[in-house]
Amino acid sequence: MTEQILWTKNTMGAKKLHSPLMEKPVVERVREFHKSFPQYSQTPLVSLPRLAKLLGVKGIYIKDESQRFGLNAFKVLGGSYAMARYIAGVLGIDIADLPYWRLTSPEVRGKIGEVTFFTATDGNHGRGVAWSAKQLGQKSVVYMPLGSAPYRLEKILAEGAMATIENMNYNDTVRLAAREAQKVKNGVLVQDTAWAGYEEIPGWIMQGYGTMAIEADEQLQAAGKTPTHIFLQAGVGSLPGAVQGYFASAYGEKCPMTAIVEPHAANCHYLSAKAGSYTVVDGNLQTLMAGLACGEPNTISWEILKRWSDIFISCPDWVAARGMRMSAAPLPGDAPIVSGESGAVGLGLLSTIMQGSDAGLADLREALRLNADSVVLLFSTESNTDPQMYRDIVWDGYCPSK
Repeated sequence: MTEQILWTKNTMGAKKLHSPLMEKPVVERVREFHKSFPQYSQTPLVSLPRLAKLLGVKGIYIKDESQRFGLNAFKVLGGSYAMARYIAGVLGIDIADLPYWRLTSPEVRGKIGEVTFFTATDGNHGRGVAWSAKQLGQKSVVYMPLGSAPYRLEKILAEGAMATIENMNYNDTVRLAAREAQKVKNGVLVQDTAWAGYEEIPGWIMQGYGTMAIEADEQLQAAGKTPTHIFLQAGVGSLPGAVQGYFASAYGEKCPMTAIVEPHAANCHYLSAKAGSYTVVDGNLQTLMAGLACGEPNTISWEILKRWSDIFISCPDWVAARGMRMSAAPLPGDAPIVSGESGAVGLGLLSTIMQGSDAGLADLREALRLNADSVVLLFSTESNTDPQMYRDIVWDGYCPSK
């Protein structure tokens, strides 16, 4: 029997004022910082008009992060900005006075000395931290949880980091990175999740992700479209919190309806929404969607999501696999997208909701108010960052839906 999709409405209270963390003027400044990088270019927003017609919606738009800084994932936006903010703080200057050319200069390195940046990751965030550290002429140490793909480890090592795959889940790997950073002189934890006492750097990381959100918003506006729905995949929640926070700021009470999407094995946001309070998932957290295998919500982003997001959805792995195959082999006339396990779950879910015939999916479709007037924004947050797994799914049909 096919594993089912689970969902719950947000019943945690009325929407409140948006978080100042992701206000549009703040995000505009962050984007200006990223634009100073020679590697910067705006990633594509791909329209799938034929699929939209098939599914019965007005439009489907996918922000394709496979081309971000040549690293095949969006995560570098957060790590690079947070590390720059840390260095700006050490120097006592505004981030606006620290563009890429100055940030990476021998002058700045001479002033701040040797810094070692620590993090825990399944791959994409760690590679972004390692790449950024290399640009800065600094060291990085990356811990990866049990089940991480060896290929992703190789890519992190190639950026000059010290990196290992540990025999523990993601939650415990984060704790390991935090402990080890404290043991090293000028050791700095650059983690994309927050907890009591550790919130400043995660907040900067979320602001870094805002560049992706403002690009997508402006690209939609240029196409003459206004999104009615956004599907956002969640690991610790920094990505959806950042995008939700930006759109709440930019659109206010006209903010698009938002669905937060997670794998069954690490559905801490879904369980939190269902319980009406912060809930942690522990255990091995093993899922096809490795980038979402996180069991503890980011405390900062959770405050945004619980106020603004409309629906929380927990998905079996086959939903992501379906999205990957649909992205790779679209309808004739629609553009293909190389979308990885964590990047494709939104598309797989949207198609399942719109084409599903059982009562549960019909109820979800009604709860989301998806119809012929809907313009849906999705984020393909990674490319084939695990090429072997990508081929297993797309070529060989691993993880079928039936």
